[in-house]
Amino acid sequence: MVRLPRRSIPLLARDIMSTPAITVNENTPLKEVARIMCEKKIGSVVVVGFDGKIRGIITERDMTCAAGKEEATLDMPAWEFMTPDPVTVTPETPVIDVLDKMRDLGVRHIPVVDSEGNPLGMISARDIMAFVDVLMRMFGGR
Repeated sequence: MVRLPRRSIPLLARDIMSTPAITVNENTPLKEVARIMCEKKIGSVVVVGFDGKIRGIITERDMTCAAGKEEATLDMPAWEFMTPDPVTVTPETPVIDVLDKMRDLGVRHIPVVDSEGNPLGMISARDIMAFVDVLMRMFGGR
């Protein structure tokens, strides 16, 4: 993979993240998670424990995999089909580092958390595309 030289664009995760973080608890049923994602038109939700700390993430990919399992029911709790312990970033993480993580891990959603592990927001591929669109328009990419 070709890596381009880094330019100094002082942009941080907090500048492009979607807020607030949309969360569900570990026992939220699959049907409710699907309803929330559809209603909010989002591709992921953060799964939190009773202490409010991040426990996992549920993405469109997780929903597809859950639906494809023979034993799946709409009453399955979130903890059964979430991706546990997702990679996270802080609001101060440079966007270029967020991009590196997304590319290297092959993910389209990265939760943004505070120093205590509480979810603050989400950065999605859609947020990255909006950022690239702004840059292209600013620097005459059209």
